Amino acid sequence: MRVLIVNTSEKTGGAAVAATRLMEALNKNGVKARMIVRDKETEQITVASVGNPLLQQWRFLWERLVIFCHLHFSKEHLFDIDIANAGTDITATREFREADLIHLHWINQGFLSLGSIKKIIDSGKPVVWTMHDVWPATAICHITFNCRHFVSHCHKCRLLPGNGSDNDLAAKVWKRKKALYGNHDIAFVACSKWLASEAKKSALLTGSNVTAIPNPIDTHVFCPGDRKLAARTSSLPADKRVILFVSQRATNPYKGMEYLVDACNKLAKHYPEMRDNTVVAILGGHSEEVVEKIPFEAFPLGYVSDTKRIVEIYRAVDVFVLPSLSENLPNTIMEAMACGVPSVGFRVGGIPEMIDHKRNGYVADYCNAADLAAGIRWALDEADKAAAREECLKKVSQCYSQHNVAMKYIEVYNQAIASKRYRL
Repeated sequence: MRVLIVNTSEKTGGAAVAATRLMEALNKNGVKARMIVRDKETEQITVASVGNPLLQQWRFLWERLVIFCHLHFSKEHLFDIDIANAGTDITATREFREADLIHLHWINQGFLSLGSIKKIIDSGKPVVWTMHDVWPATAICHITFNCRHFVSHCHKCRLLPGNGSDNDLAAKVWKRKKALYGNHDIAFVACSKWLASEAKKSALLTGSNVTAIPNPIDTHVFCPGDRKLAARTSSLPADKRVILFVSQRATNPYKGMEYLVDACNKLAKHYPEMRDNTVVAILGGHSEEVVEKIPFEAFPLGYVSDTKRIVEIYRAVDVFVLPSLSENLPNTIMEAMACGVPSVGFRVGGIPEMIDHKRNGYVADYCNAADLAAGIRWALDEADKAAAREECLKKVSQCYSQHNVAMKYIEVYNQAIASKRYRL
């Protein structure tokens, strides 16, 4: 079986990481998987780029310009919206022609348009679409928060000026997606049970097949190691407890840094000894901008793309904290657990599926900094560290191994191919 994975980027962003890991997992389990991207960042021969870079940039800018106009020339929400009005036709590429099945992932920001996707579907090849957020099941947004319009039809969008109207940009894109999905058989996959449940409620996906399959991780790469050596390699203290926060951009408000700061302030107030024995490591762009807000010594590590260095950082810490306001199935929690590190996160999205409360981590009440602090305290001072470590490794082995995830996808692929043959 030859599968073509389609994603905007090869390496940048959680979806890119997950798509690349899936390609590797499939190739290790009997599937000939390749990847086609807009932004190729390595020399990996199984990954191809497509299109003229200048034309690709123009498509991205054109989509942003149209959105900018609909936002009445405000930058607020400019990158919270995708309308897929411009994109690349990948159906003429050799990689597409040779594939038996097309596997879409995150294809936004000018890579594929709805018209591009229609050409893919019209080619007759079976299509699987992994949802890394809720965008395929809504009109224009990636995060719904409390909006439930997608259950019936998107309109009066909270992201548009004046909360939109009955015939706003969201309503228009909704109609285009409805026409695209209506007469075609796409097998949708969500990376978490939570997202699968949300997708099944969407009026866009009524009658569609939606399956929940987690992302895979290579446990030969992400695995426990010598902590003292890792601390030295990562320039982190080996004689203090290390709290780790990871985000592509540390100042992204959706990643909840303000709640971590609040939690650390509460811990510093109630347990003043922590000021001397506990530090915070911040992995991500703009990390230096939040250092002064943290009451403990902080280490801004910046943005890191080298996998080996990322693994060393995980091995050097005691607890990973992800206070995100919205999450699907974060790769970072999976990475931390694969290295034997317990995680603390809010009860939101797919996080409670990953963290087994007070076994391999702590699930805090949503947006509750006091409970987040309690979770950090549990991981550092109350948990049986050896037992928590073993529970982390057990969870990863049972749920996120490359073999287990690849086998689940192969089953979806076979069903999609059989369904396409039946319809023909």
